[in-house]
Amino acid sequence: MPILEVRDLSTHYFTLQGPVEAVDSVSFTVDAGQTFGLAGESGCGKTTVALSIMGLLPSNGRIMGGQIILDGEDLVKKDEGELKKVRWKKISMVFQGAMNALNPVINVGEQIAEVILEKEGVTKAEAWKRVRELYELVELQIVRVKDFPHEFSGGMRQRVMIAMALACYPKLVISDEPITALDVIVQNQILNLMKNLQKKLNLSQILITHDLSVIAETSDKVGIMYAGKLVEYADAKSIFKRPLHPYTTALIGAYPSIVGEKRTLNFITGAPPNLISPLKGCRFHPRCPYAKNICSTEQPDYLEKETGHFVACHFVDELRDIPSLEGS
Repeated sequence: MPILEVRDLSTHYFTLQGPVEAVDSVSFTVDAGQTFGLAGESGCGKTTVALSIMGLLPSNGRIMGGQIILDGEDLVKKDEGELKKVRWKKISMVFQGAMNALNPVINVGEQIAEVILEKEGVTKAEAWKRVRELYELVELQIVRVKDFPHEFSGGMRQRVMIAMALACYPKLVISDEPITALDVIVQNQILNLMKNLQKKLNLSQILITHDLSVIAETSDKVGIMYAGKLVEYADAKSIFKRPLHPYTTALIGAYPSIVGEKRTLNFITGAPPNLISPLKGCRFHPRCPYAKNICSTEQPDYLEKETGHFVACHFVDELRDIPSLEGS
């Protein structure tokens, strides 16, 4: 059963040059206890989707249409006061760059306790008891509960951010590039921690990353974004075994494999379009080797081409035999 339904979400940023259509009619669901992975190049709108859901858009950002249904309630209709009651308790976020997200002059235990005191209405003693429980949960040493952020390694700071996100027992956690700045060994430790916590606490999660190997390892469903639009959406196995959109195929082809024969990595020529003046037709067409005239004039419909597998491409049926790099 879905805990979150995003329906036709559109979000714009208003700049001096004009409105940036950062998210355009994006729809997906997140089921209870599952992870939804959202992938794509930098600037495709992944973080804007997350900030829209959390109601944390900057002052020039505005949701222009759509619904964000969390536990049966439309967050788009809620004002800031109502959203504050939802954040941390029902939905929380692990932000990219833990060092920047933590206050450098307050010890980490107090920063976690502050969230609990504000949202749960408990005593200070009860809040600190919960902080110590969270430390154990994310495998941090209790003796370091009053250390400051600069005294922690990158991986430890990320564990603090996860503890803070779990402070008020939310049902859904959004993780925005949670391991990007970490080395591969620490990345693996954090991913394992997140998977174990998800099972232990029956959490639902949205995982935002440009790293397809992380998506493959952690996600039940996957959405591929390009230039503000969701171009493909399916379960993870379908996406990696048989991608139906040329962009998804190109992303997978550009990623190195540790199994099978060595091969030359592919790359996607060109760059994403400027979303102040989005292209007509399919936004990927200038970079797509299979594009035809219709691709530059008509926007493809976002359709269910196979059970649970949605894609926006004029030529899905004709391109089904594109090598899917199965096993890569």
